[in-house]
Amino acid sequence: MHLNGPSGAGKSTIARTYADRHPGVLNLDIDTVVPLIGGWRDDFFGALTQARQIALVMAGAHLRSGHDVVMPQLVMRVDEAQRFASTADHAGAVYIEIALTAGPVEQIRRFRLKAPTSEANAHIEHLVAARGYDAFLHRIHCDFAGYITQRPDAVQISTRGLDVAESYATVLAALGRA
Repeated sequence: MHLNGPSGAGKSTIARTYADRHPGVLNLDIDTVVPLIGGWRDDFFGALTQARQIALVMAGAHLRSGHDVVMPQLVMRVDEAQRFASTADHAGAVYIEIALTAGPVEQIRRFRLKAPTSEANAHIEHLVAARGYDAFLHRIHCDFAGYITQRPDAVQISTRGLDVAESYATVLAALGRA
């Protein structure tokens, strides 16, 4: 399950909750892999590209072992999503992309309220601030809206106005596991 969407949509929170409640599920948060790569602070996006490659290998291995993977990761290029789908297919698993959205104002508010839980999260916040903070987050929101129109098989879920429990229940219902 690929939880996709702009920062502040609830990807990481839902992924953590899902993995906590489903033993054996790998919560493959790529943002936790980035800091394992030397030089990531100087070239975050280069390290992110490498981390996504590593994540493909990790996801494939975990799926082949008969376990599920939940991956909270913003992707806005069709070819990147197709690489994740191909990895699942080669492992004999089904790829499900769930596009989480919140309105741009709510997304920005959530991002601002989110306390960095790691050095990588703090670094991401610094990168967002250096690019204009609200304007940058709004651009991501708009770019993601354009991306998702190219992904007709993605399950779109709005978390707008929902708390964590409601968002999680909506994802479960979409998965047919409610």
